[in-house]
Amino acid sequence: MPFPIKVCLLALTAGLFCGGKAGAMEKFAIQKGSTVTIHYTLKVDRKMVDSSIDREPLTYVQGLGQIVPGLEEQLIGLNQGDKKHVTVSPDKGYGPIYPDAFQNLPRKTFKNSKSLKVGDVVTGQFNGGPVRATIQDIDRKNVSLNLNHPLAGKILEFDVEVVKVK
Repeated sequence: MPFPIKVCLLALTAGLFCGGKAGAMEKFAIQKGSTVTIHYTLKVDRKMVDSSIDREPLTYVQGLGQIVPGLEEQLIGLNQGDKKHVTVSPDKGYGPIYPDAFQNLPRKTFKNSKSLKVGDVVTGQFNGGPVRATIQDIDRKNVSLNLNHPLAGKILEFDVEVVKVK
């Protein structure tokens, strides 16, 4: 058997593609169960709120719900090197704003109540689990908290580059 054919047979048994250029690897499209590495930039209301540029790219497993559903859905079928702009509605992102997620607590329940400011993010415990909330309002007696995700109700604009698919 000539040498190039042996190399091609070995490559095929290893799951590689032999055709065209010698040693070219098959491109894997993103599908359920793929381990995917991406660079992304996220904008909300035309303002950048997060980006992996200038740091390590994000790696996740497709189909496990490790990223927002609307982004995950739009990445199916992409290959390494592909770039895509994705718009994600609130229902496929961080959800709507839930009116029940606004709570008032007595100001005296906060250890550092004198230093609190509107817009501060506070953490605490509820039913044995961690909770993050944004301070919406403060008066003499109460602190009004928003327990919704900070990006709830927002349209998310992602610019994505697929770095690797396994």
